[in-house]
Amino acid sequence: MAANAVSLSISSSVASSKSLHSLQAQARFLIPPPTISFPKSSSLSSSTTVSISRSRVRAGPSQLVNEPANAMATPPTIVEVDLGSRSYPIYIGAGLLDQSHLLQRHVHGKKVLVVTNERVAPLYLDKTVHALTIGNPNVTVESVILPDGEKYKDMDTLMKVFDKAIESRLDRRSTFVALGGGVIGDMCGYAAASYLRGVNFIQIPTTVMAQVDSSVGGKTGINHRLGKNLIGAFYQPQCVLVDTDTLNTLPDREMASGLAEVIKYGLIRDADFFEWQEKNIEALLARDPAALAYAIKRSCENKADVVSQDEKESGLRATLNLGHTFGHAIETGFGYGEWLHGEAVAAGTVMAVDMSHRLGWIDDSIVERVNNILKRAKLPTTPPESMTVSMFKSIMAVDKKVADGLLRLILLKGPLGNCVFTGDYDREALDATLRAFSKS
Repeated sequence: MAANAVSLSISSSVASSKSLHSLQAQARFLIPPPTISFPKSSSLSSSTTVSISRSRVRAGPSQLVNEPANAMATPPTIVEVDLGSRSYPIYIGAGLLDQSHLLQRHVHGKKVLVVTNERVAPLYLDKTVHALTIGNPNVTVESVILPDGEKYKDMDTLMKVFDKAIESRLDRRSTFVALGGGVIGDMCGYAAASYLRGVNFIQIPTTVMAQVDSSVGGKTGINHRLGKNLIGAFYQPQCVLVDTDTLNTLPDREMASGLAEVIKYGLIRDADFFEWQEKNIEALLARDPAALAYAIKRSCENKADVVSQDEKESGLRATLNLGHTFGHAIETGFGYGEWLHGEAVAAGTVMAVDMSHRLGWIDDSIVERVNNILKRAKLPTTPPESMTVSMFKSIMAVDKKVADGLLRLILLKGPLGNCVFTGDYDREALDATLRAFSKS
């Protein structure tokens, strides 16, 4: 192995059927109907001593004094992101925006700024403001509505958030609330990390992509014209509130896009979850409530477990980026917003799997299963025709995972559910994959 390469091996043996039965008993609304197939186990273990005890699921929040009446609604499932003094809950359930106490307990000052976009604001801004203020007259809420789309995830648009915060005289006890998908979450989080050198913020993700991945773990930032997410910070929220009802208004294309990140978790560390997806991918596309709730919960457990051990991506957390190095190159080279993030990641995942196979690290069956599930999820399995080998190479050269001039990749190795993060690979295999999927 190259001296400066990092190699991590992740396995996905899943144990203890008691764990899932306990979780389902605690979160009754998550128990699926007979038509949905669920694995018999849900706790995670790995060769890197990943412990599911770090991703605890509780029956619901502790009781607050003088909670409003809606606190008596069905309590959410809670996945805890364990970061010591900066730990926070991920609330998961239907109708959570109607349970105002969940948000209000995480607002510490008297001023709130809701950051959202033109698509989400007409749907959920009023409901969010109501949840923040009902029975809470001391809190005032401002909002800033940004244009929608990845191409606006830039410094000029970010300044609109700062402009509104300064004009509204928000102080250091203020709370920023991200209401939207991954772009809004990343931008609002970065604004919160930077404004007055750091203020509280809350994530309310409204897309599958954001609910299962980008809202969890504190990665925030904006794009640069030369590369995606090159400017940003690690900054953790006070909480993540996943109201699954917001997916009812999600366009079909974005629903499919989000499934790319769900599929990723199964491939890199949770084989049982991948097998469940193979049985239930059509139910997810059809927005079956039980299937979606389970997929979101299991994804968040995986993400929280990794973040708890490697908050700032020194090694283990990088494995969550399967397919992203190729996918980010597609987004940058093809044009931000031309493909959705999950679409680019799906094609990038196929390329990473192809390279893993060329290296002799996985067998034919995994290649076939990955291609099959992505096609069933209505996701692309090849990059745009306009992408060339030289475009891939030039963009990947500035990827965040480059260290000392060495491009490190997340590749599958071994049985399903195992991966490595390494720079110790045959460069000929990378070149062969790029030639197979793009023009010379």
